[in-house]
Amino acid sequence: MPTLVSPPKNSYIFNTFMTKTELKQILIDYKSGKITEQQILETLTFLRSESLGFATIDHHRRLRQGFPEVILCEGKTPQQVAEIASRITSKKHPLLATRASNEHFKSVKRKIRTAHYHQFAHVITANEPKEPEQGKGIILVISAGTSDIPVAEEAAITAQVMGNPVEKLYDVGVAGIHRLLSQSEKLLNATVIIVVAGMEGALPSVVGGLVDVPVIAVPTSIGYGASFGGVAALLGMLNSCASGVTVVNIDNGFGAGFAASLMNPGSR
Repeated sequence: MPTLVSPPKNSYIFNTFMTKTELKQILIDYKSGKITEQQILETLTFLRSESLGFATIDHHRRLRQGFPEVILCEGKTPQQVAEIASRITSKKHPLLATRASNEHFKSVKRKIRTAHYHQFAHVITANEPKEPEQGKGIILVISAGTSDIPVAEEAAITAQVMGNPVEKLYDVGVAGIHRLLSQSEKLLNATVIIVVAGMEGALPSVVGGLVDVPVIAVPTSIGYGASFGGVAALLGMLNSCASGVTVVNIDNGFGAGFAASLMNPGSR
């Protein structure tokens, strides 16, 4: 059975687990005498990990990092994913589960009726924001080819669930560079750009040479034999001569979307 300390019944501050803004409000309320020191101590004690036996859920992560724990479904049974997802959403947190199959989603849907499955990206979401946060700049997600879109979609959905406005520009790789150059307005309006590419992985260098914002390069495993499952693209991106390009792991759209959200400084 899961173990978790119950919140104090006489406190109004336990309706949801806290964000940094909510914690700041608690401190303001304490300073003005609306809540006691003991209530604050009980709050911080309550924001602990929850053990399910097969998993330990870090409910404190949203306060530390601005977003709750994300589920990697790969290697987990549908029942395990559903139980973890249920615990996360029960605290009113947004849910993001990556590398999810249809079987994972069916199990989650039985517990969380509002869950959505983004089949192309293999991502499950729930409790996501209805609109982007005010003042957030645009994160632009670019894919070199159509085959790279599933990874690009994982990045885009991650950024959207974290409250960012997202635009997309797909199938504009270096084999037809005019397709990218004809969309220069999108490049100039973005505050962070994610570039997803397989094969030789050249597109992030091109984009990095055109803009003055952070570029996150995502190598994909798309390509023929000498691409070595994305290693060729990864090495090409790591050796980019364009300034301001940083690289995440092969097929790691989630990592790119999360990093882009942390980098997003606001509107230009």
